[in-house]
Amino acid sequence: MLSRLLKEHQAKQNERKELQEKRRREAITAATCLTEALVDHLNVGVAQAYMNQRKLDHEVKTLQIQAAQFAKQTGQWIGMVENFNQALKGFLVW
Repeated sequence: MLSRLLKEHQAKQNERKELQEKRRREAITAATCLTEALVDHLNVGVAQAYMNQRKLDHEVKTLQIQAAQFAKQTGQWIGMVENFNQALKGFLVW
């Protein structure tokens, strides 16, 4: 009778251990899936931020070029107006 109780106790302990091990493996699997999903979501955000930064860099470069062209053109217009004013002054004095 005592040996039967011991065997039953050991069998129940083994069942509990197996159930606990199964739950542990399931928890690890679930944690792994969650981690992979979070990393994938984060990577999408990082990729989007990188693309946005590239677009902004391109826009900045374009604006710099246009600003330089506008400054050059403005300088030319100022020169033309000054020459025109000088010509008018010379014409009026003459």
